[in-house]
Amino acid sequence: MIDMTLKTYQEKLDMRLDMLLNESESHYKSVIDSARYSLFAGGKRIRPVLLLEFYKLFGKNDDCAYNFACAVEMIHTYSLIHDDLPCMDNDDMRRGKPSNHKKYGEALALLAGDSLLTESFGVASRTMGIDGEYVAKAITYLSANAGISGMIGGQVIDTCGDFEITEDLLYEIYSLKTSALIKAACGCGAILAGADDDSFSKVETFAEKLGLAFQIIDDILDRVGNEEKLGKPVGSDLKNQKITIVDILGIDESRQRAKDLTDDAIGILDSFEGDTTTLKEITNYLLVRDY
Repeated sequence: MIDMTLKTYQEKLDMRLDMLLNESESHYKSVIDSARYSLFAGGKRIRPVLLLEFYKLFGKNDDCAYNFACAVEMIHTYSLIHDDLPCMDNDDMRRGKPSNHKKYGEALALLAGDSLLTESFGVASRTMGIDGEYVAKAITYLSANAGISGMIGGQVIDTCGDFEITEDLLYEIYSLKTSALIKAACGCGAILAGADDDSFSKVETFAEKLGLAFQIIDDILDRVGNEEKLGKPVGSDLKNQKITIVDILGIDESRQRAKDLTDDAIGILDSFEGDTTTLKEITNYLLVRDY
């Protein structure tokens, strides 16, 4: 059931993304081609779907929120392009295809990521049919979670920091570099729909737990995942001498920790009055995914 739901969302999101990032012949067409290469490389569109589902949860028609959802996906894609660069994780494959910098070169990959990030805020600002005050508030929230105090901050600690890696520090890194953009997606959906403060707080807590579980499963798959399904080689963390939760807890305990976080997230969804069926399906799907 969730596969069909995601496929339906993907088709609508892809149509909007194709319209938003499409350029006729120009001297800078190469950077658009590079950006589109990664944007349409087969992503599951989980973050924009979360935004749309939370927008619907608070009683709104999701058609108005598609621009904003696309903006979140553009930011996610830029982060993946940059993550794969030699100066970061130095990964040659992404989703079964050569990483952006392997196909287009490092300079164009860097610029493609920059383009997606910059364009995303223009796309979000062109959200129509929603109160402008809500749109402005959501843009501010998105910026905070994608920026220095969010995803970027997590990447800095993870990549450039010289700290003793402890379980608590790993959770801080995961909270910033992974949960923050998931929180942005869920929170922006709630903000755009005009959710009250109590509901918004619960959305944030849900997203935090979902993001932590998501990253733990990512860490597990990097050790024991199927390379063909993952679309990239396993062992990237070991190659980069990066300590993850798997090194501290082991595979089995890490799986249990992800399961506990997922159960907590489902419990939060149970507290909402609206229909959370799809949100629950996504939450459980992310726990048992093998790619």
